[in-house]
Amino acid sequence: MTVSEQGSWSVERILGVSNAYWEGAVLQSAVVLGVFTALGESALPGQQLAVNCGCDARALEMLLDALCAMGLLVKEGGCYRNTRESMMFLCKESEQYLGYIIAHHFHLMRRWAQLPDAIRTGRPIHSGPPESEEQREAFLMGMFNLARLVAPRVAKAIDLSGRHKLLDLGGGPGTYAIHFCIANPSLEATVYDLPSTEPYARRTIETYGLLDRISFEPGNYIEQELKGAYDVVWMSHILHSMGPDMCKKVIGKAVSVLEPDGVLYVHDFLLNETRDGPLFPALFSLNMLVNTSEGRAYSELQVRSMMEEAGLRKVERVQFESPNSSSILKGTL
Repeated sequence: MTVSEQGSWSVERILGVSNAYWEGAVLQSAVVLGVFTALGESALPGQQLAVNCGCDARALEMLLDALCAMGLLVKEGGCYRNTRESMMFLCKESEQYLGYIIAHHFHLMRRWAQLPDAIRTGRPIHSGPPESEEQREAFLMGMFNLARLVAPRVAKAIDLSGRHKLLDLGGGPGTYAIHFCIANPSLEATVYDLPSTEPYARRTIETYGLLDRISFEPGNYIEQELKGAYDVVWMSHILHSMGPDMCKKVIGKAVSVLEPDGVLYVHDFLLNETRDGPLFPALFSLNMLVNTSEGRAYSELQVRSMMEEAGLRKVERVQFESPNSSSILKGTL
């Protein structure tokens, strides 16, 4: 994308981008403090909400007023209430809750604040204590929040008719396996991920009533060889966490469990050939810089070459419109 296509950089736009994190911090803080969930369908004064959330009343009212200014709360007669959208997306009881991914963004923020250090050293930022269970839940269920928005579209874009066994490699809470099985009644799936992921995967799979068709296999695809035979392997958003050599190794492992004429699908944020766009994959590459030792976003050409090197033929891009700039490549054994 050229500069003209992106739009001109006025003083207002430059300053707006520079302080855009203010609004993000307000939203993230409100989610982490449980403000929207504590309000629910009620209208409460700030002091009562401060008691419910365990916050200082003066400070919380400043946060609540900022949320009103952003259009996420409404203030009437000294009381605050949720909007229709905040009830839908930010209250934990809602099926469309996005709070986990927002909490994950909150945990990422302290590392992003040290981006200059990562640029100087070329190394990830290690800050704070080891990952807590709260952070793990925010990450894994945040992936569910995002994948739930994309997976139904993916399931429509990919023809799995005639396929019977699918491996969701690094599948996290199993969101894609769930939607593939919903769209293909004869399909069974295995979600392969770290043992610590299993409780979250089983919880989401059970929610959709698919425990009889989707199993979970604990393991580490970087350190261990894969077992079994599948006619489909799905790899979603795992390559960007690794360096090129490890990407090739993992793709090779995925191909090793494919049956003849089996297919591998790679889903990720792919850059263009010159790696200067699209915007989200370019920014996401920096997210990998501050969080991993070798991770990055790859171009479509780079991933295509890795797949061909692993012995796949007819590597092609799946026609698919993604709301978050992700892309899918398909290769056949």
